[in-house]
Amino acid sequence: MTVDARHGTPLPTWQEMTDAQRDRWAAVLETLAAAVPAGAAGVVVDGRGAEVVADRLADFLRPSGRPCLRLSDDNPMGDEDTWRIEGTPDAVALADGSRWHAQPPAGAWDLVIWLRVREYQPNQENSGDADVVLDLADPSWPVIRRIHPRVTAPASWYITESRAFFAPRAATWDKKFGEDLPAYAAAVAELGPARGAVALDLGCGTGRALPSLREAVGPAGTVIALDLTAHMLEATRAADRAQHAALLLADAHHLPLADACVDAVFAAGLVNHLHDARAGLAESARVTRVSGRLAIFHPSGRAALAARHGRTLRPDEPLAEHRLRRALAETGWALDSYDDSPHRFLALATRT
Repeated sequence: MTVDARHGTPLPTWQEMTDAQRDRWAAVLETLAAAVPAGAAGVVVDGRGAEVVADRLADFLRPSGRPCLRLSDDNPMGDEDTWRIEGTPDAVALADGSRWHAQPPAGAWDLVIWLRVREYQPNQENSGDADVVLDLADPSWPVIRRIHPRVTAPASWYITESRAFFAPRAATWDKKFGEDLPAYAAAVAELGPARGAVALDLGCGTGRALPSLREAVGPAGTVIALDLTAHMLEATRAADRAQHAALLLADAHHLPLADACVDAVFAAGLVNHLHDARAGLAESARVTRVSGRLAIFHPSGRAALAARHGRTLRPDEPLAEHRLRRALAETGWALDSYDDSPHRFLALATRT
């Protein structure tokens, strides 16, 4: 194992990983490298494992012709002098750790990369200004969870990374969350798709809402189940839920559906995973008939979900009532009700 010298965070060496795991790391490093601004740039990696990740990014950048100066806590004063003296118009100063994060020598970092791990990190507040969030819950299978829109990145990065996140989890998803099925049924009942209606399960996952949606619309109705990850659709088939719906592999930002063809949209655990939540809401509005309905659902409330992930709920998060109401209004929806109780989140809206 490769160990971060300051935090003791074990990361597997290249030799210890499978070909698939090495390919995953290479894909992440390629996207991170693309996010590094052209010309002289200051990049800092923070969070557990920062030293190893910064070394790997430096090793990835150098063969592409980008001079790279590594700044570490071992000799901070000397490293800063080296940056000032040896820096060239295309050099990347690549630092790691919270000290460098808090005290950028040039006044501000051009790119901040935050590493998210499974356990709680006492300095998680350092992630607030992150341009890129890299999930290292599984150090053999890193996944980029967020890239700020101001950062240059491959246009389809979120598709590759979302699939990398969900694919290895699909087979065990129901074992982990199977007790939520009654909550799904209750949310579908409140959405209330009519008999004979067309219902869309947007981001269907393993299809936990499909039996309830099929029961609601009846044999004359239509249920469409759409997900970005083929492994999730395979898990839907394995759970014997594919019989309830037509399954589509597609991106919620670009739905392969005609305008105004859907009567009800059920979106469980989706909005927080969208690369562009407003674009996703607008696209769902495009395919929904006027007066059609939308349910944004999660089987636990926002505060409970935040606590599960070791963070404090912020008042300005996308699903906060005032922000969601405004986003819905600007994308073709009117918020009808908002329930953010400990046991669930359910926002219902009508297509305007």
